[in-house]
Amino acid sequence: VTRRKTRRIPARCAGLKTSESPSMTTMQGGNLRKMIAELDGKTPLYSLPVGEASVPMNPLLGQELELVYNGAINCIHCNRKTKKSFNQGYCYPCFRRLAACDSCIMSPQKCHFHEGTCREPEWGETHCMIDHFVYIANTSGLKVGITRGTQVPTRWIDQGATQALPVFRVASRLDSGLAEVVFAMHVADKTAWQAMLKGGNGALDMIAERDRLLEACAADMAALRQARGLNAISDVRDVPTTEIEYPVVQYPEKVKSLTFDKQSEVSGTLLGIKGQYLILDTGVINMRRHAGYDVSLSVRQ
Repeated sequence: VTRRKTRRIPARCAGLKTSESPSMTTMQGGNLRKMIAELDGKTPLYSLPVGEASVPMNPLLGQELELVYNGAINCIHCNRKTKKSFNQGYCYPCFRRLAACDSCIMSPQKCHFHEGTCREPEWGETHCMIDHFVYIANTSGLKVGITRGTQVPTRWIDQGATQALPVFRVASRLDSGLAEVVFAMHVADKTAWQAMLKGGNGALDMIAERDRLLEACAADMAALRQARGLNAISDVRDVPTTEIEYPVVQYPEKVKSLTFDKQSEVSGTLLGIKGQYLILDTGVINMRRHAGYDVSLSVRQ
């Protein structure tokens, strides 16, 4: 009898319990976290935290994956069991209490730290009252966004941007939100995720797009600088465009969303990874959305 060779999971997965058969390697995982990505040249190298281990995902392209939801969700902050996940991984009490879940995180122009009403002032000091970048990116098309300086280029990868360029360096999250609002009068501030996952967004001259927006926003930005202080918002001119090429073998013609909220098992051949999405031949699944879900991952040959 000829026995098929079993595919070995890379050594970096050490710590995962595995059970092997001639056709499958099952990794007895645990709670998911958002994928971690490091830029290697132009290509993001992805790893998926599963319980205590981290699974390199790029080497699994072309392989058949099976993700089985084991029916439990744990809050990514306090580890409390929860029937429903809020804000991509939190239990309801943490969602209501933590500064990271406040409405001003999604709408930074609504930051109320200066009013003395921040949910967690110490957290606000370390996450909001620090330098941020206002940037333009090519995701499903041109958009404006903001990020902490420490999250470059992670934020761009998480959004599925193929190009990104900082425009302003600002003194706080509030300043970044106010500048973003000005730009959003002339360019999108959200990504159409279905279009992003289909690929096909052509390369843009990001320097030319930046200059066009700066000219269109000149009067409003001058007024904002006057109101916030001349040192609160600085132009960024000496940084080149970041180009990102995602590990995708084939983009879907039609995007079908898969979620553990509707099915306990997601399986299919891994065709690509972009943003926080695994692109399977059966559909796409947002791994960040399922942070805290207890999931087992298997790889078939």
